[in-house]
Amino acid sequence: MLKLTVRAGEYINIGEDIRLVFAGGATQTVKVLIDAPKKYNIVRSDAVNTGTEKAAGTEKTVYYKDRDLSPEAKAKIKEIIVADRKAAK
Repeated sequence: MLKLTVRAGEYINIGEDIRLVFAGGATQTVKVLIDAPKKYNIVRSDAVNTGTEKAAGTEKTVYYKDRDLSPEAKAKIKEIIVADRKAAK
């Protein structure tokens, strides 16, 4: 396991198609944005732990949509990604 200290706006690339963007947070919470292809199933741990229902001997996982990001946060994320792609060229 890798432990890192990051600041708001910094990001981590995983492979060539996954990016974790750290959008800030408070003392006990961190806001993480995940930019990944839809083919990856990305699920929060509390959704996995509380969203599993057992019915007739089978497990069915139920997921609930999180709150949407504010327009300001979306714009900031877009700026970060566009600036990074321009710098990479």
